[in-house]
Amino acid sequence: MSKVALNKPAPDFDLNDYQGNPVNLADFRGQKNVLLVFNRGFV
Repeated sequence: MSKVALNKPAPDFDLNDYQGNPVNLADFRGQKNVLLVFNRGFV
């Protein structure tokens, strides 16, 4: 995986949502979004 550059748009990618539907990052460009990160702790 390549590093993400600061102050640059995130690279486009595709993933499946929790129901298995494809989601593309470009679908959300220009909208307000919330990012949740669940840290597994310091293991």
